[in-house]
Amino acid sequence: MTLFRHRLLAAAAAVAVLLPAAAGAHRQWMLPSTTVVSGDDAWVTVDAAISNDLFYFEHFPMRTPPAVTQPDGSAGKIENWNTSRYRSTFDVHLTQKGTYKIAAVSDGVMGSYTLDGQQQRLPRGLTADKLAAAIPTGATDVRTTTSTSRNEIFVTSGAPTTTVFKTTGKGLELVPVTHPNDLVSGEAATFQFLLDGKPAAGLPVTVIPGGIRYRDALKQMDLKTGADGTVRITWPEPGMYWLNVSTGGGRGEAGAAQPAAPQAAPPARRATYIATLEVLAP
Repeated sequence: MTLFRHRLLAAAAAVAVLLPAAAGAHRQWMLPSTTVVSGDDAWVTVDAAISNDLFYFEHFPMRTPPAVTQPDGSAGKIENWNTSRYRSTFDVHLTQKGTYKIAAVSDGVMGSYTLDGQQQRLPRGLTADKLAAAIPTGATDVRTTTSTSRNEIFVTSGAPTTTVFKTTGKGLELVPVTHPNDLVSGEAATFQFLLDGKPAAGLPVTVIPGGIRYRDALKQMDLKTGADGTVRITWPEPGMYWLNVSTGGGRGEAGAAQPAAPQAAPPARRATYIATLEVLAP
């Protein structure tokens, strides 16, 4: 196979997996240098970007530093943050023993309304508490979607712990039955997902091993959460994997005209969970 044909097929596979998603749905990810460390002065370096090819820098960097939760539940610190053309990089000093969570979380509202016969879009970066003020008097056909996104990685220094998996009851969250830093190829792992604190039943789960730029087959696994929000994943080989769970969601229903005090109809709901997981050899 020629190099041109190889890359053409790889590009076609990447496009195919993106078609069911929302427009402009490039994959966002964080890639740690390792997920399991030992020693008394351990560090982890993380690349963070948005791209088509997983763990390859070719589109946009992550622009906002994530939050760090230390094994005792306290806030950690991002060090040496740097943003370049295609990626951001940063370090985390692992000063405690146990499992760390590094998470980029966003929460907002998007949508539109009609005013004086013209459709207007809600401003970017709008949060739910600012929604009412953003819709002018006389607006009709108000359509909104609330969106919550989590992009997480986990790193363990020494023995794994579970404090960082305490849930907030907001958006899609991971409750590991199998610890995410204890994944081995050929063995099954079980994860539970909650949506706003309740089991997220029937949601699509996408799992893709990294390195798709250098192979013809995407090797994507398409799974679904059960009634209790759990999914069982058997890892075919060692390596870094990208995991995505999403509710989908679309435009809200049109709201009735409210000339004096315009109000939106109940918004549609969209929630996304992303994680990069390292699977080790037996």
